[in-house]
Amino acid sequence: MIIKIKERKTALYCAGLMTILLIWLIMFMKELSMFFILKSSLLIMLSYIAMVCDINTRRIPNMLVLAMIAVWFLLIVPMMFFDLENGILLFTDSLYGMLIGGGLFLLVYLISRKGLGGGDVKFMAAAGLYLGFSDTVPAILYGSVLAAITGLTLVLLKKLNRKDTMPLAPFLFIGIMITFFTK
Repeated sequence: MIIKIKERKTALYCAGLMTILLIWLIMFMKELSMFFILKSSLLIMLSYIAMVCDINTRRIPNMLVLAMIAVWFLLIVPMMFFDLENGILLFTDSLYGMLIGGGLFLLVYLISRKGLGGGDVKFMAAAGLYLGFSDTVPAILYGSVLAAITGLTLVLLKKLNRKDTMPLAPFLFIGIMITFFTK
């Protein structure tokens, strides 16, 4: 399989972002479990890929969302074997995060008559697995408020009209980053 130049650049950007994130986590965050660092790093990397895809194609690929879910399962299953009690708590917290993230976005998707993309709904459900119950709502709020402010600003500057669309994944990515780094 030949990797296109644009995909190579995306992979390099992801590697750079991951390196910066890991250095930051190691230097400034104390008493973090390796599980948290791995989970956070993977979510940020996969969310970054979703952001790039959404900017370039206005789509978040289903394969990316499925990969996010599969990787989450690969993280949680060993946790269940080594620490069943905490594994079950983490599993239920993650499921609540998925239900909140996916459920809120599904509700908006249905009410707004597809004003929100289906990929955003699936992406936020998968991200909710990583974020858990307590971090999903803040990530959504940060991302949504940033998207609304940006959209209103662009409409007022006449760069967009009310019928134009904007990719939401970049704002969700920023919301996820703010949520992680303000803990």
